[in-house]
Formats: sequence, structure tokens, C-alpha cells
Amino acid sequence: MAYDADVIVIGAGLAGLAATAELVDAGRKVILLDQEPEQSIGGQAHWSFGGLFFVDSPEQRRMRIKDSHALALQDWMGTAGFDRPEDHWPRKWAEAYVDFAAGEKRSWLHKQGVRWFPVVGWAERGGYDANGHGNSVPRFHITWGTGPGLVAPFERRVRAGVARGLVQLKFRHRVTGLSRSAGDVDTVSGEVLEPSDILRGQASGRAVAGAFEFKAQAVIVTSGGIGGNHDLVRANWPERLGSPPERMISGVPAHVDGEMLGIAEGAGARLINRDRMWHYTEGIQNWNPIWDKHGIRILPGPSSLWLDARGKRLPVPLFPGFDTLGTLEHIMKTGYDYTWFVLDQKIIGKEFALSGSEQNPDLTGKSVKGVFQRARADVPGPVQAFMDKGVDFVVEKDLGALVRGMNALTKESLIDEGELRREITARDREIANPFTKDLQVTAIRGARAYLGDKLIRTATPHRILDPKAGPLIAVRLNILTRKTLGGLETDLSSQVLTEGGDPLSGVYAAGEAAGFGGGGVHGYRSLEGTFLGGCLFSGRAAGRAAAKAVG
Repeated sequence: MAYDADVIVIGAGLAGLAATAELVDAGRKVILLDQEPEQSIGGQAHWSFGGLFFVDSPEQRRMRIKDSHALALQDWMGTAGFDRPEDHWPRKWAEAYVDFAAGEKRSWLHKQGVRWFPVVGWAERGGYDANGHGNSVPRFHITWGTGPGLVAPFERRVRAGVARGLVQLKFRHRVTGLSRSAGDVDTVSGEVLEPSDILRGQASGRAVAGAFEFKAQAVIVTSGGIGGNHDLVRANWPERLGSPPERMISGVPAHVDGEMLGIAEGAGARLINRDRMWHYTEGIQNWNPIWDKHGIRILPGPSSLWLDARGKRLPVPLFPGFDTLGTLEHIMKTGYDYTWFVLDQKIIGKEFALSGSEQNPDLTGKSVKGVFQRARADVPGPVQAFMDKGVDFVVEKDLGALVRGMNALTKESLIDEGELRREITARDREIANPFTKDLQVTAIRGARAYLGDKLIRTATPHRILDPKAGPLIAVRLNILTRKTLGGLETDLSSQVLTEGGDPLSGVYAAGEAAGFGGGGVHGYRSLEGTFLGGCLFSGRAAGRAAAKAVG
């Protein structure tokens, strides 16, 4: 049989680029397909903050962080909560990924020119016991250059493969079918969409200009998740997280629609853990949107007062930055799908960062001068733009005006000024005392014991109602769709499995389409910084395994 290539890779995001790069290194011929135009190469990784999970890294050691493989594995397993028969391969992937993060991951990336911001972030702190959810120590390493800086070396390797005649890039090719012409799945068919000159992330047209059919010895599915398809998100929404939100904003463009998962399932693949997903609770509507319902996540420090829609503080330990899905579960049981941060200018200037490469031009542009200017600014420029133009922000000099603005924004008089004043005043009294029973105050003081947080992420403890710290700020927080934690079940070689547990011959999967490995390497929850790394690890595994199989 005549093949068009050795391997067909479906999806030109980070996992697809990593897989293709490995195939090129092995001298294999590859067709790389994507339904979007070429300007969207790199997929969602391009828009990311570039956070990576490392264990016992030089950056951690310089910040006096004591980490270890055993501690990281304890944190991963306590966070994942694996409890299903189908967690067999996800658990093995988790063990392998922690080995990778504590081993060659950093040196492998470093050799390709990737570098990291020296201050390590502390995401998903948990707040439960030692065996529960969360990172025991800071592990969030920000890539110097953010998402584009991480995509770049893999795109270079793929384009070098194009120059060598090993890679054909086929953009605007939307896959609609996987089939067999012999024993293995070896045929990929679909529609050629009309060319599009839209900017990266914008909605591209779906007019069909033709059809295609390619054959190869192996197929790797790296098509991403479902975060842009709100109907599918709601259909898979788990009961444990309450009722699905009536209103959500999108952390990914609409083409992240999950269609390829259904196509792979129709070809015999097993799709597991559909109800495991990762959505953020600190979403704000982008004042300058690129795609429909475009949302940005606030990366908060620990000091903002977090209130439900009626103005009640969220329960312990649902503080900013501690437990994303625990907070989501609580919110969805309140009867409302939004919450509030109440804070002041002193807190927002020190503690607010915005997720996304476009919201961090200094880090994305690798500007040391820009980073220093950010540190000196009262409020970073991108954050100030949201304060000035963002529809979810209320900024006022006094609490009465702030409450009126909050109620006007939601068109519901749910916030009572007297109750909110009593809540803030009680918290402020504890700040003035070296002792406290307020565990959020304890968490703030604990954060400042870490040098990285003290330098750039946690404001000096102070009274929110202190006029010197003002003006006062309220931020309406929306549910922001993002990651699919379940996916196509794969073994450790990224080979896709069938319902019977046998390999689906010729088919591999990586990245979000495979639940970042195994069909759900994170289990129920993530430790953060593990999505991009999961794309790289599973993409590398798929590329190497497919290269060996077709050799």
C-alpha cells in the first residue's frame, strides 16, 4: 500500500508540535493537520502564562524551597484522588510525570533554549491536611517568554522538518473521519476549509472548499479539549460540582470544540473521565476580546476578601489561590454563578496578575526593563486597563458607593452595605493584632514567610478600610471554561485503547485530547503548571512510540 506519510498528526498545538518534532528527529515523514489557519500554530499554549511544574529545580533551591520527588508525588496523588477502575493508566501516567518533572524535564527544555523567571510561584495551596489537595511548596515556574517562548523551540524543530522535506503542514484541514483500509486505522479524511487571514484566536470561517484523504501507518490525535464548546461542557458537568452555570466566559477560542474526541470514539477509541474538568472561578470579561466570550483569569494573591453573590465570605480554606475546584463546587451550590473580590488599591497593585501571554507583555517580550517597571508601578499596566475599562470592576472611594456599584452591575440588590461593613471591619480588627482566629489572615502571614510571595505576590497586611490603601475595588468573578481533564485512554506509549483495553492499532493520542496522558493524569484536580508539561510529556511519548512503530 502507498502511504502519503509515515505518521499523520491531527492538531498543531503544543502536543502536536512536540510529537512531530520527535518524529522528525527519528527521520519519519509527517503530515501535520489543523483546522485553523497557520497563524494559529501552537494552539492554546501560545495564549498561556507559560507555567511549568518542576520538582527540586535550581530556581526552587535559590528561593530556599525544599522539594522532593516523594513530596511531589504525595501532593499529586492527594490532589488527583484516583478512585475509579479506569484510573489504572492515569495513575501510571501520574507516576511517570512526577518522575519526569523531578528528572529530565527541565534539562530537556533548557537544552532547547527555554529559560524561566527566577521567582517560583505558589499555585493551588490546598489548605487541607498533608495528604490532601494542593502544592506543599511553590512549584509554578513561569517560562521566560510565557507561552510563545515555550512553543518556539518546538515550532522551530517542526519547521526544520519542513525544510528537510519530512513535514507537510496542512492547515485549514478539518478531520471528519478515521477509518481502516487494512487492519490498522490508517486513513484520515475530512474537509478543506477556505483560506482565512483572521488574526490568531479569532473565529475563522467554516466554508468548505474541498475534501481530503490521507493515509499513513500511524495517526496521532492532539486536537485539544472541549472548553470552547459550552454546550458540551454543560452536558459533561458533574453532579459533584452542582448545577452547571447558566453563564460562562471562555478561556479558549470556539474552535476548541471537542469534535475530534467524538470522531476518535467513533473509530473505536475509549473516552474516559468525561466529567472531570478544570474551570476557573476568577474569570473576568476581556475588555479587548479576541474571541467570543473571551475571558481572562486573575492570578490572585491571598489578601482579597472573597464573597459570594450575597456578600457572604467563602468558607475556609476557599481563599484566593488555594482550591480552584473546591471553590467552584461551593459557588455552584449557592444558586449563583458569580462571586466577588473586595480589596483595595494596595492589594491589587501587589497581588493581581493576569493569566495569558498577551496580558504580560514584559514577560512575553523577555523585557527585564519591563519587569522592573512592573515591580515599581502602583498598579501594573494590564491590570490598570481592566480597572479603567473592564465591565466587572467597580472602583470607589467609600464603601457605600462601592456597594451601590456592585448592585448596579448585577442589577440585583443582593449586597447589604451594613453587613459588608461589619464583615470587613471584623477582618480588619484581626489584622491589627499579632494573634488571630481568621485563617485567611494566618494564610496571608504564612505567604509572606516565603520570600517570593513577600517580594511580588503578597501585600503587607493592612486594613482594607484604611483610606490610605484606597480606593476600594470590587471585582465580579465569572466561571471561566478552560481544560478537559478526561480524554482518550492511552497506555504509557500514548497508544489509544479500546473499550476492551486493547490497543486501537495505529492510533495514538496526546495533550488535552488524552487528558494530558492516560485519559486523565490529573484525576479530579490539578496542581497547576501541569497542563503545558502534560502536552509536552505525552506528545513526546506519542512521537517516539509512533516513530518506533513505523520504523
